[in-house]
Amino acid sequence: MSVGNTSFVKDFFIVGFPGLQPHYYGLVSALLFFVYLFTLMENGVFFTLFVITKSLHRPVYYFIINLVVCDVLLSTTTLPKIISRYWFQDGTISFLGCFVQMFFVHYLGGVISNVLAVMAIDRYAAICYPLQYHNIMTHRNMLILILGCWLLSLAGALMLVIRAYPLPYCAENTIIHCYCEHVSVTTLACTNRSLYSIPALIYALAVMAWSIAIIAFSYCSIFKAVMRISGSQGRMKTFSTCSPQLIIIALHFLPKGLIYLFGNIGIKFDTDLRLIIIIMSSQLPPMINPLIYSLRTEEDKKILKRPFQNKLIGFPLQLL
Repeated sequence: MSVGNTSFVKDFFIVGFPGLQPHYYGLVSALLFFVYLFTLMENGVFFTLFVITKSLHRPVYYFIINLVVCDVLLSTTTLPKIISRYWFQDGTISFLGCFVQMFFVHYLGGVISNVLAVMAIDRYAAICYPLQYHNIMTHRNMLILILGCWLLSLAGALMLVIRAYPLPYCAENTIIHCYCEHVSVTTLACTNRSLYSIPALIYALAVMAWSIAIIAFSYCSIFKAVMRISGSQGRMKTFSTCSPQLIIIALHFLPKGLIYLFGNIGIKFDTDLRLIIIIMSSQLPPMINPLIYSLRTEEDKKILKRPFQNKLIGFPLQLL
């Protein structure tokens, strides 16, 4: 325990799903392990294809690669410990380790929201200003946007951890969650947590609100521009380039938005159901995002399939 911390708690215990019966522990741990393994494999393949395929080196794919990195880091931050909790009955996490995990959970969540907003800006520029697109999305501007995504989330995540770490944790150490998250940890503090929960709520709402505002403005402008296109085929082709991102955005924001909305109007979820929704909103997108990326357009499908087709064609020739 660090100097200056008056806590009697030396470590925390991650409960996971409180209503889960012990005979299901093996099944849940295997399912979570499969999700983690599948996430690593899919995103690893997509990252490799991006590196070796020059035709994918376009602004939209640079943004997608940042999303891939965030997805892998977020899964690596959260899943191993909850897998260990159910596989080896080891849910203990050190005091410092819990707050490190808390930082990365909130930091990476903020970065993902920022990247999704930037991807919406990219589609807005590509569809509403097609002739000026390459002048707008220069390498310099693209780098500024990417760095902004990573830097803007840093202060908020640090603020949450710095304010939560010194609180007196002097009694309960069981975290009713699948990982160390600000609300679930500060609930255990032996103090009035309203002074800490309100800034955390404001931060969470601010991250979601500004990202959703940018996304809403971008796609409303895109919709207006698409409706001016003559011919249904041209409209469908334009919409097809945006639909994968809209699916990703819905998977990321919709479950969290529903939890916040229902919580504020007095509708309470069962604890296990709430945790399932949270886990799905954080772990489902990293697992299926690479599949969605590869379905953007017919051209992208051909580009992504090309390395595998070349290997399949070259294999019989090598045998000869």
